[in-house]
Amino acid sequence: MEKKNFGKRFEGKVAIVTASTQGIGFAIARRLGDEGAFVVISSRKQKNVDEAVEKLKAQGIQVFGVVCHVANAEKRKNLIQKTVQKYGKIDVVVSNAAVNPSTESILETQESVLDKLWEVNVKACILLLKDAAPHMQKGSSVVLISSITGYNPYPSLAMYGVTKTALLGLTKALAAEMAPDTRVNCIAPGFVPTHFADFITRNEAIRKSFEETTLLKRLGTTEDVASATAFLASDDASYVTGETLVVAGGIPSRL
Repeated sequence: MEKKNFGKRFEGKVAIVTASTQGIGFAIARRLGDEGAFVVISSRKQKNVDEAVEKLKAQGIQVFGVVCHVANAEKRKNLIQKTVQKYGKIDVVVSNAAVNPSTESILETQESVLDKLWEVNVKACILLLKDAAPHMQKGSSVVLISSITGYNPYPSLAMYGVTKTALLGLTKALAAEMAPDTRVNCIAPGFVPTHFADFITRNEAIRKSFEETTLLKRLGTTEDVASATAFLASDDASYVTGETLVVAGGIPSRL
């Protein structure tokens, strides 16, 4: 990808991005790094972390990689501890990790799958912030990554969508709880072709149908989501908290 010259809104700031070795998380980490942040990336596999660190370093980004499965308490604590040991503080947390292990209808979904969806998509986000909050600075920022399906659960993503709806409420609640020192906002991306959402791109007809649901007649890009996340995380949004920014090309979300 062509290197762009961004501003330096995150100069000297420390940003943790979960599930950030590919897709939307990687694009967010790259954007924050391009704008001067010390970026801490993570995912479940060491190989993925190492490869992502090398890619970002090659682009001149100051990056540190830690293996972290967000549903594992020990791994979460390790992510925060390693970050604080290295940088002494945390300014930005982007909670991006999510799973969608089933395309079943809600009433057909197994209890173990319901537990996993709740644990990774919602509970782990809360517990990560619980560990991070004592180290966050005045003027710090949290961005939760939800989904357009949080407003209108797509049939094959119904329970996933419901967990993303929970993040909309969590954003409001945490914004009140973490104020005035820390702002908490949320991004609800539309359909973005990534490995996580490869069902969109596997079939040309499906891709076209998704494009037609947007006003802009195209799917989103990981950079579209990264740009919006960088805005909410930055001081440009210093008077914005408790809000969800929909980045979905005009797909209906709310009035």
